[in-house]
Amino acid sequence: MRDRTRYLYLAVILAVVAGVVVGFVAPEVGKELKPLGTAFVALIKMMISPIIFCTIVLGVGSVSRAAKVGRVGGLALGYFLLMSTVALAIGLVVGNLLDPGAGLQLTDAAKQAAEAEAAKGGESSTVDFLLGVIPTTLVSAFTEGQVLQTLLVALLVGFALQAMGSRGAPILQGIEHIQRLVFRVLAMIMWAAPVGAFGAIAAVVGSTGIKALQSLAVIMVGFYATCLLFVALVLGPLLWVVARVNLWSLLRYLGREFLLILSTSSSESALPRLIAKMEHLGVSRPVVGITVPTGYSFNLDGTAIYLTMATLFVASATGSPLMLGEQVSLLLFMIIASKGAAGVTGAGLATLAGGLQSHRPDLVDGVGLIVGIDRFMSEARALTNFAGNAVATVLVGTWTGEFDRERAAEVLAGRAPFDEATLLDEHEPEQPPAAEREMTAV
Repeated sequence: MRDRTRYLYLAVILAVVAGVVVGFVAPEVGKELKPLGTAFVALIKMMISPIIFCTIVLGVGSVSRAAKVGRVGGLALGYFLLMSTVALAIGLVVGNLLDPGAGLQLTDAAKQAAEAEAAKGGESSTVDFLLGVIPTTLVSAFTEGQVLQTLLVALLVGFALQAMGSRGAPILQGIEHIQRLVFRVLAMIMWAAPVGAFGAIAAVVGSTGIKALQSLAVIMVGFYATCLLFVALVLGPLLWVVARVNLWSLLRYLGREFLLILSTSSSESALPRLIAKMEHLGVSRPVVGITVPTGYSFNLDGTAIYLTMATLFVASATGSPLMLGEQVSLLLFMIIASKGAAGVTGAGLATLAGGLQSHRPDLVDGVGLIVGIDRFMSEARALTNFAGNAVATVLVGTWTGEFDRERAAEVLAGRAPFDEATLLDEHEPEQPPAAEREMTAV
């Protein structure tokens, strides 16, 4: 059967172009179309909690030793911390060289917008964030759509099933069937992608216009270039040295996911597909199940670069440049405060305003200068975060011996195509459920 979804993603491209045209020609109409994009992203987010739950429970529950899960998680978190630091340093260097905020003027409207974002960013502290990881009830993580809460519940259930041994096999088998159902529903939702992309792009172009983009082109171009350099010069060589995988082949394999992120400005919209595609690529289910959801909360390469450059931009634009020590301390605080905010459109702007409010209140008004283009910058944030998580999954799989390089070569060469219709490998021989495979191995 031929892949009909190629028409779907061609339709997404056409919808994005149409959205841009409508936004420029009829801005008011474009603004009214915003609910279309919001609805599509909401449909995707509706599926994230059950997908993460099924993936992690199957991954952890089918592993015979709990130590293996801890090893994967430890390697992943260590890598995330290192890459966030590297991204932070790159953003600092480029931001100081460009000095993008020089010569801009702060208007009353910009000050009001900044105050609104500062209020959002100041709503929660680090302690509140940590306590917020614990859901109110065992099932509230699913109803509230909190990724980290779902992650915690799934880990607890996975370890419990692991401890049950053969008695947990029927439950694992049932969850595997539920996972197939969830991915099938997601495949159906994806056919609404062109409508969502059209509404989202038309709304942002209609509300922003061309003038705001012209006046802030330096910070936008500089930020996109910095993200591209990070991916090409840091992630690319690292992926090749460790896993012998070509970065551009991997990014081409994930091309449809990048298009989806570009049209919705949220890396979270592509999270379920990343899980499915990484398993198809040859990374083991436990590694994918732990690394991908954790990376969406802790592997924030694009966000680190954004917070760095945006802070320097605001400081320069308000005539209050930061000393190097102030830059490092403020930005380290922001990286910690931003954990769990990845994939949420606009969260980076709120984190920026909240960090400035707590450390340098005199700079908060300057955040208003960046509000108009934050939607465009959030796309680069999301794309970079997504690329970083894809690379991280392959690297962690390689370090733990859970990555099939021969399988990856077949997939990246196009000889083992991914089943876009179901997000599962339906064309391969039916595999026994994870629980049965584990019992057979024992």
